[in-house]
Amino acid sequence: MDRRRIAAALAAAVIVFGACGGGASPAPSSGPASAPPAAGSASVAPPSEAASQLPEGMATEVGDGEGRLDLVAWAGYVVGGTGGEKVEGYDWVKDFETASGCEVHVKVGGGSSEMVTLMKTGEYDGVSASGDATLRLIAGKDAAPVNLGLVPNYANVFEGLKNQQHNTVNGVSYGVPHGRGANLLLFRMDVVTPEPDSWSVVWEGGDKYKGKVTAYDYEIYIADAAVYLMATKPELGIKNPYALDDAQFTAAVDLLKAQRQNITTYWSAAQAEIDAFTSGDMVVGTSWQYQANVLTGAKVPVKAILPKEGSTGWSDTWMISSKAKHPNCMYKWMDYIISPKANAAATVYFGEAPVSPQGCAEAEKLSPGHCDSFHATDEEYFKKVWYWNTPTAECLDGRGPICKDFAAWTQAWTEIKG
Repeated sequence: MDRRRIAAALAAAVIVFGACGGGASPAPSSGPASAPPAAGSASVAPPSEAASQLPEGMATEVGDGEGRLDLVAWAGYVVGGTGGEKVEGYDWVKDFETASGCEVHVKVGGGSSEMVTLMKTGEYDGVSASGDATLRLIAGKDAAPVNLGLVPNYANVFEGLKNQQHNTVNGVSYGVPHGRGANLLLFRMDVVTPEPDSWSVVWEGGDKYKGKVTAYDYEIYIADAAVYLMATKPELGIKNPYALDDAQFTAAVDLLKAQRQNITTYWSAAQAEIDAFTSGDMVVGTSWQYQANVLTGAKVPVKAILPKEGSTGWSDTWMISSKAKHPNCMYKWMDYIISPKANAAATVYFGEAPVSPQGCAEAEKLSPGHCDSFHATDEEYFKKVWYWNTPTAECLDGRGPICKDFAAWTQAWTEIKG
C-alpha cells in the first residue's frame, strides 16, 4: 500500500518441497537466547517422522543457495546489494549476498493488490506482504507454508508477533515478520485543545477542525472507524474490526462519510503529511510515529498518541512463493532479515519497531532511543493495536460467511471519498 512511499522521503542441494497441490480455502486462526547462526548457514533438517507430518508444500530442509533471489517488496525494505534499492549510505543486502551466495533483485511494489498480482506470475521467490494481502496470497495458493524450524532467528522474535491471524492459518505459519507499528492520532498542540485522548476528535469532534482533519488514504482505513465503534457503540457487537457484517459495515461507512465532510485531503505519502502539519494545513488526524518524530525534530508543536480506544497498525510478513525458483535463497533471506543487525538497519531506516530484543539492541546503536520511541518491547502497548488483516466473507471472528470481503471494502471506500 502507498504508505511505503516513506522510503522515498528518507533520503548443489535444493530445498525439498512436498507437492504444492490443492486444498480448501484457509480458515483464519483465532485471536489478535542463543546466538543466531551466520547468514547463509544451513539448518538441520527435522526427523523424517516429523517431516511426514508437515503441511503440504512446506520445506523440510535448506540446502545451498541457488545463486539468485527475486523479491517483491515495499520501498525501503530491500536496500543495497546487487539489485536492491540504491540509497546513499544504506546497504543491508550486501552482507546477505556475501554470506549466502544469493544475488538479490527487488521489484518495489506500488500497492498490496499489485503485489498480489505480481506473486501470481510465479516470477518472484518471496514478498513482504501487508496484512491486507497475506490471506489473499494464502487463499490463492500463491504462498507456501513456512517451516519455522528452518528459520533459526525466529526463536528470538517477540511472542506478540508470532502466530498472528493475518499470517497463520489453522496453526500453520505462512511467514516471518519484518517489523511493526501503530497508526496514531497526531495533532498540533497549538491548535487542538484541550489535548485529546480519544479518536472522537476526528469523528464526532471533527467539525471543530473542518478542512484540517486528515486520514490515511486506503480502504483499510474502514477498520479505524470500526475500532472506534467497538468502543463507543458496543451494541453493534463488533469483535474484530476486519470482520464486519452488513449492519456493522454500514455503521462504519456512515461514520466515514460523515467524517469526509471535514477532510480536505487524505494522505498516502508520509512527507505530504509532514509538510501539511508544518504549514498548518492539517492539524489533526491519523499518522505514524515516524511523522511525529520528524515534526518534533523540526520544532513543530505536535504530539502523537495511541488513543484510549486502541488503534489499527501493521506487521508486514515475508512470505515464500509456492512457485519459488530459488527457495533455498528465500529461506536464507527470511532468516537473515530478522537477524539482529539486518532487522535493526531495515526498521530504523523505514521507521518501525524491530522484531526482537536483539534487534532492538542493534537499533539502539544506530539510533539511540529508537525502540522506546516505537514501543518495540512494550507488548501491552501492542495488545491495543489491531494489525492490518484481509477482510473476507468468512468472518475472521468465526461467525461464518456473513462478513464483507475486501472487494466490498474497496467499493465502499471509493464511494466514501466521492
